Amino acid sequence: MAGKGTPATALLSKKGVTHRVHAYDHDPRAESFGLEAAEALGQPPDRVFKTLVADVDGSLTVGVVPVTGQLDLKALAAAAGGKKAKMAEIAAAERATGYVAGGISPLGQKKRLPVVIDRTAQDFDTIYCSAGRRGLEIELAPQDLADLLGATFADIAS
Repeated sequence: MAGKGTPATALLSKKGVTHRVHAYDHDPRAESFGLEAAEALGQPPDRVFKTLVADVDGSLTVGVVPVTGQLDLKALAAAAGGKKAKMAEIAAAERATGYVAGGISPLGQKKRLPVVIDRTAQDFDTIYCSAGRRGLEIELAPQDLADLLGATFADIAS
């Protein structure tokens, strides 16, 4: 793994959080990076989560939802204590997180943003999320992810 770390993997190592890093050959033509990851890793897609950045009442907020679902913006706004949410501009999401769209990890972001994780993550012992680069996923316990991020769980996927 030397030389292949990301801010996300560095954070997990620094904090001593139990996790596994899984690499796969990313196909840039894939229509869904999340479904591609699930298939490449041989995991059910509802166990693989994508990281989406939304604008809730003018503040960027992160939603972590299964790759099979969509982010319910109204539910995210409510969970974040706001009134209205819309997807963030890609450039704003990349600037705030320090990651490229399609490879945004909820961990190790440039700016500490509020995070809401879909409640279904708690149905699994471990879940998968981006390690901060296309073709690289982190497997960890959902509660460990929430604890590291100060995140809450809520029904935010549709």
